[in-house]
Amino acid sequence: MTIFAEQLKSLRTARNLSQDNLAEQLYISRQAISKWENGDAAPDMDNLIKLASILEVSLDELMLGKTPEVKVERIVETRENHQMNAWEFLADYWWLLFPVGAFLYGLFAAVMKVLQKYG
Repeated sequence: MTIFAEQLKSLRTARNLSQDNLAEQLYISRQAISKWENGDAAPDMDNLIKLASILEVSLDELMLGKTPEVKVERIVETRENHQMNAWEFLADYWWLLFPVGAFLYGLFAAVMKVLQKYG
């Protein structure tokens, strides 16, 4: 029996999944799961990825039995109670310069016409 076959069987039983339940989630036959667990066949890459997702393990853990040494988590930085300076504002809202510039240009042109007419 291969490492993959042993891993698949142990991970499936640890999550209280029957071969039928796992086969339903993968849209394949129970016999295919049985062949994988006996080492008679191996799943394709698409099914390996789905298996890893269903069993909530990495592909390394599923295929090689290796648990990841470092688990990478994404940390999202929030900007609570942070005063934004002018450069940060421009970095985030640079696109506002165009409509504001066009508005100011139009306003300046209108004021100049009024001043030329009555000035």
